[in-house]
Amino acid sequence: MPRMPGSVAEVLGDLSKALRDLRIAWYVFGAQALVLRGFPRATADLDVTVLLGATPTSRLVTVLGLRGFKPGLGDAAFVAATRVLPVVHTSTGFPVDIVLGGPGLEELFASAAEKMKVGRLHVPVATATHLVVMKVLAGRPKDIEDAAALLAGRADQIDVKELNDLTKDLASALAEDDVLVHLREATRRASRVRRRPRE
Repeated sequence: MPRMPGSVAEVLGDLSKALRDLRIAWYVFGAQALVLRGFPRATADLDVTVLLGATPTSRLVTVLGLRGFKPGLGDAAFVAATRVLPVVHTSTGFPVDIVLGGPGLEELFASAAEKMKVGRLHVPVATATHLVVMKVLAGRPKDIEDAAALLAGRADQIDVKELNDLTKDLASALAEDDVLVHLREATRRASRVRRRPRE
């Protein structure tokens, strides 16, 4: 398992305590999830999704404050519009973007999240399959590159049927085919990497 920087482990420790206090489901995604799966990424923040259910956002902010987090940039209107609550871990200065997840896809990702060891902790991390889905849904060049890296380097962790089914469902729900185009491009790049002769 890749070793996380001490600051990230400290942030995850305090965050997991806060979310355990609230008894809500959550998972790590984004660059830190890739780091945990063995893909080094230069990143200065942490992305997590939480499923609040009936818990008010104000209660989340209060409990996070008790565990050493202060609100970051973004007011109530920003949080309502983006469903992202930015906070900063006060002892390390490390920023955390907390996505307020909802029913459907994010519930699926949370229910399937895999516990991975960070220091003495075990934290829920989005599966490799679901990380690919998130990446092809985002569709930026860097996201396609990350999806290809996962497909090439973690093929044994990818549920191809689920990946194809989810992307087809997303394309249908969004009434556009970009997500399928992005998956095909990531798959093409992954195949090229796997065929590349080792030096």
